[in-house]
Amino acid sequence: MLRATILTALAATALAGCTTTTATGGTAGRSATAPLRTAAGADVGTVTATEMAGGIQVRIDARGMPAGIHGAHVHTTGRCDAPDFTTAGGHWNPTAKQHGTSNPAGPHAGDAPNLTIGADGSGSVTIMLPAGTMDGLLDADGSAFVIHAAADDYRTDPSGNSGGRIACGVFAAA
Repeated sequence: MLRATILTALAATALAGCTTTTATGGTAGRSATAPLRTAAGADVGTVTATEMAGGIQVRIDARGMPAGIHGAHVHTTGRCDAPDFTTAGGHWNPTAKQHGTSNPAGPHAGDAPNLTIGADGSGSVTIMLPAGTMDGLLDADGSAFVIHAAADDYRTDPSGNSGGRIACGVFAAA
């Protein structure tokens, strides 16, 4: 009986201390996911945003995409209407900065590194958006994640010359 009580107490103590940690070593908070779709409605991946100390960690897992280097950004509005996804609005920019990490007046909160898609059509990357908050990501009009046709040059305002929008997903709380 005493042994069972001690084991139960140890198990409860161990479980009470459990937290979710990420590859970057931080403790995870709230999360949201955005299923990526093409204008034709094809499922081409998922984006997961997780609240962390110091910003939002974003994991992009893409498949069935054209090979190459693609701009990838959080956009201001949670809408992804085909054919061109312009309903997603511009880049998420609550701090009113210019586009790009190489722009001295930037970056936008939603500016992310380019996504490299391999010959097999897949690619993934985990990034940190230090100016992002989950409250901002999931505000009244929501937000979307957009993959662009071309590489982002990291400096040209407003979108880094990253071309048309080829995939889009609306974030929803997980």
